[in-house]
Amino acid sequence: MALFGNAHRVENGEAQKEFARLFGQGEQVHAAYQLVRDTFLFTDRRLILVDKQGITGKKTEYHSIPYRSITHFAVETAGTFDLDAELKIWVSGAAMPISKNFTKGVDIYEVQALLTQFVAR
Repeated sequence: MALFGNAHRVENGEAQKEFARLFGQGEQVHAAYQLVRDTFLFTDRRLILVDKQGITGKKTEYHSIPYRSITHFAVETAGTFDLDAELKIWVSGAAMPISKNFTKGVDIYEVQALLTQFVAR
C-alpha cells in the first residue's frame, strides 16, 4: 500500500519486531504509521521518525525525539483540493518544525491524540 502513497497504521507487534534494534530495554511501541517510505513510531518513551533516503531507500536516518523535547505541535487537516493532512512538530533547540504529510489512509486526529497523550504527561 505504501508504494501508492496510501499511508496506513502498522500493527504494534509488527513494528516492535521490525525496529527492535532501535528500542531500549522494555521500550514498547504504542502506535506505528507507514507514510510512503517513512515510518512514525510512538513508543512509551519517545517518538521515532524513520526517514528512508535516496532512490533505493537503503540509506535510513532515525530521529529519536523524547516527548519532553516537543514544545508544541500543529495539525492541518486535509481540504477539498489538498488531500494530505500535515503534522508539524517543534522540538526545543530547533528553529524550524519537523513537518510530515499524511495521506488519507491515516486518521490525523488519532495521531494528534497520541501526541497529546505523550507530550502532556
